[in-house]
Amino acid sequence: MGFYFFAMLSRMKYITRWALMRNIRTENISEHTNDVAVLSHALAVLTNRRFGGNVDVTKCVLIALYHDAPEILTGDMPTPVKYYNSSIREAYKQVEKVSGEKLLSMLPQDLVDEYEPLIIDDGRWQEERLIVRAADKLSALIKCIEEQSQGNHEFDKARRSNEKAVRDMKLPAADCFLEEFLPSYKLTLDEQD
Repeated sequence: MGFYFFAMLSRMKYITRWALMRNIRTENISEHTNDVAVLSHALAVLTNRRFGGNVDVTKCVLIALYHDAPEILTGDMPTPVKYYNSSIREAYKQVEKVSGEKLLSMLPQDLVDEYEPLIIDDGRWQEERLIVRAADKLSALIKCIEEQSQGNHEFDKARRSNEKAVRDMKLPAADCFLEEFLPSYKLTLDEQD
């Protein structure tokens, strides 16, 4: 019997994000996952170095690498639909959980316990998960900025919404990132010297 877990993960590159919006440049969940992992690492380091935190940087990055893995089977549900009301939100959480369990069933049994807490939120590592959620929102905010810089006003409301979501988290490292690092995403390559 073959095990399909890693082959399925490689399919992340085929799942497009922002499906309801006109995009200047399309983004897939593989690209998004990379961005979230890099941002999670940055937020975890900032948390520990500047704000007296004690989060596990490695766990943050690992959670980020697998945070959208269930979307391989479900697709990327647009945020306005996913969060339309509490019933849809709860139903979608169940769909994501079933999708995560299906992915885990594609691993040899002796590896499942290594991957399960990365794919299915079992209540552990809540500080690390908060950092990944902030990084996920920052990644969306950066996508909005990139689209706007190309003249795409389709992302204006999404930008405001994602920036508010990051600020509402009241996570010092995320606020720091907004102030110190986010402005550079508005610059051209030549301006970043």
